Amino acid sequence: MTKNAVDGAGISYFPCRYGTSRVFFRGPRKPMDGRYVSFVGSTETYGKYLPKPFPTLVEERLGEVCVNFGCINASIDAFINEQMVLAACHDATMNVVQIMGAHNMSNRFFTVHPRRNDRFLRASTVLRAIYPEVDFSEYCFIKHLLRTLHEISPERFEIVLNELQEAWKARMRSFLTEVGAHSILLWFADHLPSDAAWEDRADPFQANPMFVTRSMIDSLRPYAQSIVVVNPTSKAMASGTTGMVFPPAQREAAAKLMGPAAHEEAAEALFEVLQAAIPAEALRRAQNE
Repeated sequence: MTKNAVDGAGISYFPCRYGTSRVFFRGPRKPMDGRYVSFVGSTETYGKYLPKPFPTLVEERLGEVCVNFGCINASIDAFINEQMVLAACHDATMNVVQIMGAHNMSNRFFTVHPRRNDRFLRASTVLRAIYPEVDFSEYCFIKHLLRTLHEISPERFEIVLNELQEAWKARMRSFLTEVGAHSILLWFADHLPSDAAWEDRADPFQANPMFVTRSMIDSLRPYAQSIVVVNPTSKAMASGTTGMVFPPAQREAAAKLMGPAAHEEAAEALFEVLQAAIPAEALRRAQNE
């Protein structure tokens, strides 16, 4: 994203870069020479179609600088090799890390674009051996590829699914270890985390964060300060796209995302946790200096 207005939507994202990063984040650019809270995440954190996503709402309530490192369609891959993001999160007073899906990640079977994680680049020889009937040159997007692999063979797809889930756990542990334990994990979805079979949903390939189970999240508890679960109320979900800003052609895409009412609930939940966590973390750091 290189311009303020997207497709005539009439909303300004003020895209900006920090340091030497090649990634454009949602602006306006925030100072990081004092105390600040960093927000790392995908489309929900970025706040596509939203004048005020939850990081902005938290900033208004909390009175602390909040830096939005959200990226549209991102997985943890977008951040794990970004030294600027790692350093910024390490130095932040607190981090809020959205629990992102396990699908848009490079792994032993396929490689995704390092910044546009929803883009498929290439299949490994191992995946080609598992699915010899697939012409991988026909695919540009990860979801399209994964849906096809599952349709061809649910049994073989379990091998791919297991790899994605194991890679997600390893990469999340690595990220949280690198930035420090002053991190809050955020589950922000229209359903609660569960260990139920992912195929049980009406359209499992539209369930976000895709392929992430309750057990996977629980495995990260030793690496984070707390886990905040936000499952918006039926009232918030019923408000739909009210308050969102988008061109008419993108109404269907906007309807699949969390609206302003859901973001208000996420901000309130995070505010309560951060309000208590920030003074304690600031005191701990002062004592260690």
